[in-house]
Amino acid sequence: MIVRAQPNRTAALRAERDEILRLCSDLSCQEWTARSAAEGWRVQDVVAHLGSGCHSLFTPSAVTMLLSKDIEHTNDTMVAARRSWEPDRVLQEYSRWSARVTRLSGAVATTPLSRLRIRLAELGSFPIGLLLGAAMVFDHHTHLRFDIAPAIGRETPPTDANRMSVVIEWMLAVLSNQLRQAPLEWMRRPVSLELTGLGGGFWSIAADGTVTAGLAQVHRAADIVATTEEFPEWATRRARWQDRNITIGGDHDYGERFLNVVNIV
Repeated sequence: MIVRAQPNRTAALRAERDEILRLCSDLSCQEWTARSAAEGWRVQDVVAHLGSGCHSLFTPSAVTMLLSKDIEHTNDTMVAARRSWEPDRVLQEYSRWSARVTRLSGAVATTPLSRLRIRLAELGSFPIGLLLGAAMVFDHHTHLRFDIAPAIGRETPPTDANRMSVVIEWMLAVLSNQLRQAPLEWMRRPVSLELTGLGGGFWSIAADGTVTAGLAQVHRAADIVATTEEFPEWATRRARWQDRNITIGGDHDYGERFLNVVNIV
């Protein structure tokens, strides 16, 4: 087994927050109200989603989020409550409460509390440290790079190995829970996932949801190779995996079958 050093989630969140604030600092009225790539949401609504998610952690609505049976519907409801807000108010909420979440993430990361598991809607349970850091980084990363920037013709913000490691960490944790909750009866052997680029590596994914850094010791059915840059896009079904730079070694049909069920939210 390969033991990977844990990335700095708080530093990653701080960096992603800076990118959001940098982009939003000079958005025009037309850009704020432009349709984003997130279905049904304007650019302003996406930022409202990020801000409401941060704000909710410090209010009773956190319970609603944690106990939700449909996290996407819950997110839509929170955004709808802010749809009439002016952009300045949306940005102020995001700036204030994302700063508090970042500080909280840093404080919790050094305590045993970070390992306490709590449930997040239908996504399953996660350590608090992972929820405060990695979940937020993933949300920022995907919305900024795939839903906002390309929709208004802005340049995709840069990233780094630490941020990508945190994004991948969260995505594989969600995928693990999804497989545990809905096992793939046909999946008798594990697949390997190699992500190349910043923050990349090897992982083995078993039918029972076990995700292990490194290659499986048992015979693998398929070896999937993709890039870290594209992983968040196709694995969240913002793009078809068939349209991205993915290769499948071993049993090609088995690998395709696995890729067809990946849908990380």
